[in-house]
Amino acid sequence: MEALKTSAPALPPGFSLRETRADGSQEYFLNMGPQHPSTHGVLKLVVRLDGETVVEVVPHLGFIHRAIEKMGENETFVQYIHLTDRMDYLSSHINNLGVCMAIEKAMGIGVPERGEYIRVLVSELQRIQSHLLWWGAFGMDLGAVSAFLYGFKEREKITQLFEELCGARLTMNFFRPGGSNADVPEGFIGKVKELLEEMKFSLDEFDTLISKNMIIRERCFGVGRLSRERAANYGCSGPVGRASGVDFDVRRDDPYSIYDRFKFEVPLGSNGDCLDRYLVRIAEMRQSVRILEQVVAAFPEGQYRSKEKASYKVPAGSYFSAVETARGMFGTYFVSDNSFKPYRVKSRSPNFSNLSALNEMAQGGKIADLVAILSTLDLIIPDIDR
Repeated sequence: MEALKTSAPALPPGFSLRETRADGSQEYFLNMGPQHPSTHGVLKLVVRLDGETVVEVVPHLGFIHRAIEKMGENETFVQYIHLTDRMDYLSSHINNLGVCMAIEKAMGIGVPERGEYIRVLVSELQRIQSHLLWWGAFGMDLGAVSAFLYGFKEREKITQLFEELCGARLTMNFFRPGGSNADVPEGFIGKVKELLEEMKFSLDEFDTLISKNMIIRERCFGVGRLSRERAANYGCSGPVGRASGVDFDVRRDDPYSIYDRFKFEVPLGSNGDCLDRYLVRIAEMRQSVRILEQVVAAFPEGQYRSKEKASYKVPAGSYFSAVETARGMFGTYFVSDNSFKPYRVKSRSPNFSNLSALNEMAQGGKIADLVAILSTLDLIIPDIDR
């Protein structure tokens, strides 16, 4: 019989051939993922290694691609709102807000005072909720399993508030053009006030548990550095960009809703390493508490929504809005041909740009460093795949 002809499998796109070292050792490839526990989502990392030293990391995406933007072109502008809470599901309210703002800009729709306060209230609660999940997962990734329990204990309090608000706990859908789907329930503001007092104590507790833990600090200091210039070139935003010194926050630099009425600071790092990315998020939770205290202190009476329609015939043209999610700038771009459905839809994902810097952060580090870097990027994979 004729011998079977075999050939070496093709290398993944972007890889150079493995090298043989002077001591005779050879580089090899390691697959991290796409199983969910390995990579904070269905993401596959093909890692080229020299021993335990990372030479190159190539992310492989698309395992949960659902063509959301193309789906949006076959639904009305209002129907597209619910699709965006399936992208970054930990910033679902804020994503929904971005779509509503683009529709409002196109249609010239205003939002009542109470409606604007509700938007800031819900957005900042979600920022804290998202960072709490990140904090718990980060601790667990680095071996501090109890952090996951502490983080989720506090997160559950906000999740219960959201369940009371809109009936959902994860892929939440509440905002509408001109305001929100409903008013806040009776007693909601009082519950938020109680939560804020508890959060102050919890954040101090987090510092004791993790922030001041010398093992965690040693694992993170100087690991996964990204310079300010490179972060800007990659388009990194949110805590990842600000940890590298990119002083940009949509809430402050391109204010939307009524964010310009509230006093808050934008935390910045200087080293651009895992520790700075950690500390920036902890500081952001404190700043969100500060904003929320101002919101509940001045929460007005009145209407929560100015207009209510099942669908909107958007004038021909292009429209864009940007919001600051828990992971960075989320942009919504519509092109309309004067119909009830968008001609084109494009969402600008913060996660995709942040992931693009992973290879540069990881090169020269160890496998364990790659785990820490990936954790401090706080990626939500469905937001990348879309």
